[in-house]
Amino acid sequence: MGSGLGGLCCGALAARHGLEVVVLEAHDRPGGAAHGFERRGFQFESGPSLWGGLGRWPSTNPLAQVLRAVGESVPVVSYAEWGLLLPEGQLRIGVGAEPFLEAVQQLRGTAAVEEWRAFMAWLEPYCRAAGALPLLAMRPGLGMAGVLGARGSAALLRQAPRLAALGGAFGPMARRHLRDPFLLHWVEMLCFLISGLPMDQTSAAAMATLFGEWFEPNASLDYPLGGSPAVADALVRGLRRHGGELRTRAAVRRIRVEGNRAVGVELETGEHLDARLGVVSNASPWDTLDLIAPQDLPRRWARQTAATPACASFLHWHVGLRGAGLEQLPIHHVWVGDWQRGIGAERNMLVFSMPSLLDPQLAPEGHQVLHAYSPANEPWELWRDLEPGTAAYDTLKAERCGLFREVFAQLVPDLADRIVLELQGTPHTHRRYLRVHQGSYGPAIGADRSPFPGGNTPIDDLQLCGAGVFPGIGVPPVAVSGAMAAHSFVPAAQQKALIRELGL
Repeated sequence: MGSGLGGLCCGALAARHGLEVVVLEAHDRPGGAAHGFERRGFQFESGPSLWGGLGRWPSTNPLAQVLRAVGESVPVVSYAEWGLLLPEGQLRIGVGAEPFLEAVQQLRGTAAVEEWRAFMAWLEPYCRAAGALPLLAMRPGLGMAGVLGARGSAALLRQAPRLAALGGAFGPMARRHLRDPFLLHWVEMLCFLISGLPMDQTSAAAMATLFGEWFEPNASLDYPLGGSPAVADALVRGLRRHGGELRTRAAVRRIRVEGNRAVGVELETGEHLDARLGVVSNASPWDTLDLIAPQDLPRRWARQTAATPACASFLHWHVGLRGAGLEQLPIHHVWVGDWQRGIGAERNMLVFSMPSLLDPQLAPEGHQVLHAYSPANEPWELWRDLEPGTAAYDTLKAERCGLFREVFAQLVPDLADRIVLELQGTPHTHRRYLRVHQGSYGPAIGADRSPFPGGNTPIDDLQLCGAGVFPGIGVPPVAVSGAMAAHSFVPAAQQKALIRELGL
């Protein structure tokens, strides 16, 4: 249920293993947060804008590994620079170690450069350990031992001490080695961008993986041609290639449970679908609970799941604009208003993406397409009691989204004269199209307290995947969660054969 990237990875891999698969999606198109839409010739994205590891093989990106497994790929354009609007000033920084050090030298001097060099030298073995971890080999209940075999398990055992150190939050690791305020702010910003949480709650393993990719020689980011919908479409092709089915406009009303076993689903149309092996929910933890009849919910699990803290929501700004003279801008900009307010403070960070600079087919000739969002820092409480379409709602939307114009005008002073189309989205928009509780980014489970729950549930043959499941929020983690859900229904030997075939 659900064709977000986690659900599509699950469905495509399960079909690849020969299982009979039907992916059900309430929306009229697949992708979840990665879906796209068109207005007046502008192709807009709704979700991820930062991608990496899709344009090369071998790749440590689990999404790239799933695509490879199902015989699909996505053409990409690589780029190596992004823009920043920080309290320190306007910057353009290349992806990778040396470009960042050049910026640090300019901003903070030689002492800060040496501090960062020492930190990265200390972190490098942990990055290698994280990169050597074949996440597609993870399996509910068995970890990796039952899939990797003796040789792979021995290699994993050698990395065990470093992997154990990556089991907590990244903040303490950074604070032990970094003192310069800008460097700590930089790490805090990166943590929030990938997890929606400050660095004292962001997974150390996730950050080690990020630094391992971004700070290797010739590091770059990838933009999938066609945007994030192209990634979803590739997974759908892989699903169908192996006999699976995607049904859109097929909202699930209820997960049918009999004798503590998930036996199928009931659609909002009243149609019943039976599950021979089981059901996988790609809905959020809170929304999954709403799909199960109260009498069928194990009380302790329901209570714990309902109490899961939620990340804040988003504001979205989709703009079509006349593009002459904008060709020299980086594809992305990140704005931070005030480090002292805290990285997660509301309207204190914005992300801007203009992918048509790399992929002109996304906008009419002579124009550019712009998507900006506030990354998990817009409080649901501001919007909870407002009805979309009312005067109060429209007034608050214009007020809150006005920040996008104010900030981007720093880069494009004649912005107001360029805009030919403007769409604004709120937490209600996010909730409506993604059917996510409170329009949330996902569970706010800090790595300093407890790990994300696994995909198993106390209801037999009901598995979970997506941002509410281990390893957590972000594209690579949800790809892993989808793969684990798929592999819960196949023998370890089949998974092992796939890992061997992929060379992982």
